[in-house]
Amino acid sequence: MAMSEAQQRPVRDPEIGAATAPDGTRIVRLSGAWDIRALESRARTLAQALQKCARETGMRWDLSEVQRLDHIGALLIWRAWSQRRPATIMLNPEHEIFFSNIDGTGARWTGPGPIDLLASLRFLGVKSAALLFHVVEAIQLLGQMLLDTAEMLRHPSRGPWREISAGIYRIGTQALGITATVGFLIGVVLSYLSAEQLRTFGAGVLIVNILGIGIIRELGPVICAVLVAGRSGSAITAQLGVMRVTEELDALAVMGIPYTVRLVLPKVIALAIALPLLILWTSGIALFGGALSASFELGIGVHQFMIGLPAAVPTVNLWLGIGKGVVFGILIALVACHFGLRIKPNTESLGIGTTDSVVTSITVVIIADAVFAVLFNNVGIAIL
Repeated sequence: MAMSEAQQRPVRDPEIGAATAPDGTRIVRLSGAWDIRALESRARTLAQALQKCARETGMRWDLSEVQRLDHIGALLIWRAWSQRRPATIMLNPEHEIFFSNIDGTGARWTGPGPIDLLASLRFLGVKSAALLFHVVEAIQLLGQMLLDTAEMLRHPSRGPWREISAGIYRIGTQALGITATVGFLIGVVLSYLSAEQLRTFGAGVLIVNILGIGIIRELGPVICAVLVAGRSGSAITAQLGVMRVTEELDALAVMGIPYTVRLVLPKVIALAIALPLLILWTSGIALFGGALSASFELGIGVHQFMIGLPAAVPTVNLWLGIGKGVVFGILIALVACHFGLRIKPNTESLGIGTTDSVVTSITVVIIADAVFAVLFNNVGIAIL
């Protein structure tokens, strides 16, 4: 292949020269090597020189003496041109591709364009349709679970009792440590902050009412549900996702074994049983931590705190917390199983599905707690 005269000469360093044509037009001549190796230590100096030349109007650019050029050198020159080709330019044919690629990538940015209302509506419609699709699938899964529950009650001997027992152990027993730690710290922090304010008004005895109502009715169920959603909900989704990736779910279908009976129903029942028990455990530890903090801050003994607790907190709040635990457990299990069954047979979908499962479970728990707060706003609250 024939080489141009500029390529046959020894490669020189990048240079910028200016001259005046016979007609009086100013010409900027670039020569030498304009690639990443040659520009490594000279890029800043050359960029300033190029911008100084580009400020003059009516300049002609001569790049015919450029011996080597790559995308780095072309981008440096392109920026000096304010991302626009000059009116007059001399360029070697083999170098044209670099500037054509830069010009074709849309590198020129003119600021934010007008808002595309149709595109925004289309995006909103797609997201709404996806949400509706998720809701429909979750309702179908709930309906199938109810049918499986009815069948299990008709034939108890066929029930997945071992799977339920194992689920209660994994979800409940193995979570006692983390829930107790978090609950104790929450009780200490809430008691300390409340004591600081109550001491100001001389109402330290009300610490029992604040901690009792706040922990038993709200914080205990919500915090425990969030921990279980992050710990057990993600595990359920990952387990079902791995079974999808390894085609175990397809194998169950081929053998005629309904996976909802062996995989979904045991997890829903296990969470519905284990979560209320965990809430009682977490709330008790949180109250104990709050009582310890109150003894140091307000001088209220732990024994005195526990004796005053039944009078300050109506029993209905305890049942309300347990009821929340049952509902939260069912919701977490359904969401986790829903996303686990929707995972595609690849590892990327497994990670995305597990993340979506945890986020959705926590969101659903908070929404359900808000619904409980509205429905039972006059239940269990003693008016002094």
